[in-house]
Amino acid sequence: MQLPAVDIITLADIEKAAALLCGAIVRTPLLASPALSALTGADVHVKYENMQATGSFKERGALVKLSALTAQERRRGVIAMSAGNHAQAVAYHAKRLGIPATIVMPQTTPLVKVENTRSHGAEVVLDGETVSESAVRARSIAAEKGLVFIHPYDDPAIMAGQGTIALEMLADDPALDCLVIPIGGGGLCSGMAVAAKTLKPEIEIIGVEAALYPSFHNALTGEERPIGGPTLAEGIAVKTVGQLTLPIVRALVGEMLTVDEAALESAVNAYATLQHSMAEGAGAAGLAALLAYPERFRGRRVGLVLCGGNIDARLLASVMVRALERADRIVSFRITASDRPGILGQIASRLGELGANILEVSHGRLFLDVPAKGVSIDLTIETRDAEHSRRVLEALAADGLAPTRVDARSRAEQDRGP
Repeated sequence: MQLPAVDIITLADIEKAAALLCGAIVRTPLLASPALSALTGADVHVKYENMQATGSFKERGALVKLSALTAQERRRGVIAMSAGNHAQAVAYHAKRLGIPATIVMPQTTPLVKVENTRSHGAEVVLDGETVSESAVRARSIAAEKGLVFIHPYDDPAIMAGQGTIALEMLADDPALDCLVIPIGGGGLCSGMAVAAKTLKPEIEIIGVEAALYPSFHNALTGEERPIGGPTLAEGIAVKTVGQLTLPIVRALVGEMLTVDEAALESAVNAYATLQHSMAEGAGAAGLAALLAYPERFRGRRVGLVLCGGNIDARLLASVMVRALERADRIVSFRITASDRPGILGQIASRLGELGANILEVSHGRLFLDVPAKGVSIDLTIETRDAEHSRRVLEALAADGLAPTRVDARSRAEQDRGP
């Protein structure tokens, strides 16, 4: 099939990249997910790119680009800017090929990605708040030292390498009728779109952006939604779309969806709890779209790319705890009672009888809104589900303890006082 306005790369380029990658990276599985299908209402199949050696799909494009360098370029060395996954991929395969590598990363990059990049032997420079700001420093160093600049997405070799994912997905399941792809600068989405639409013209390609970084949405629609802010999906937090990727996305991507932080958190948690698989925010963006727009995908055979799993352990723990709080499986409340011996033990025993597990307790006497002979007791408990939480609080109220629900923010505000 001849595709309109996308001769920057072709299916032949992607197939050539696939031959080069064969045996050099992991041929990741595409697996059906009954649990995610039940959660979203779609027939979900997941491509597990988090199984690559560096935890993301970025190895594909990086290796294709590095392999195309001349002997002189290899001796000079390479430089890249990245929020983490491209950095790790370039560093890992540069070391394998004996190529010196320097990586410029935003100062906000999660520590796990910084340390992993260093562990692969690259020199890491932390500069800027975003990938775009890091790019300025990277290009400056490249000019100063004569290094080859390895762009994370706006390069035909990178795009062709990423496009091999679609080849594998359609080879494993030709019946897929929709691919939902995270998009930042567009390298993954454009490469996959060329491969998929050439092989199967009727397949639909959907791009997914973080709502705080609607760069492609703005570029495609002419809108000027604000761009910026802290996002769980830092891997697709890109302010400027690719000059090479934009025309491909415009021609081949059917729709550009944005997902908010709550949807991204829910998707990361769903991968962890339902699929027992680690996904970073950007890696879970496709699933986030299914959660945010269930009617858009209901009943369709959807291919998702879990494109990265490099999430900081503390961040993952926070996401999972917040999910329990949203589901009312972790509940915080305050009891104000008479300050008499044994009151805390009585409450703890009662919660045990009700099947609740106490996670945290704070026993205070110095609040001015508490009687001089009273005590304020803040408790955080874990329950089986929202209905169990409701029954526990009702039982405490029936006991005359009058629990008042608080969340972490309102409790902190109450503790600080006016």
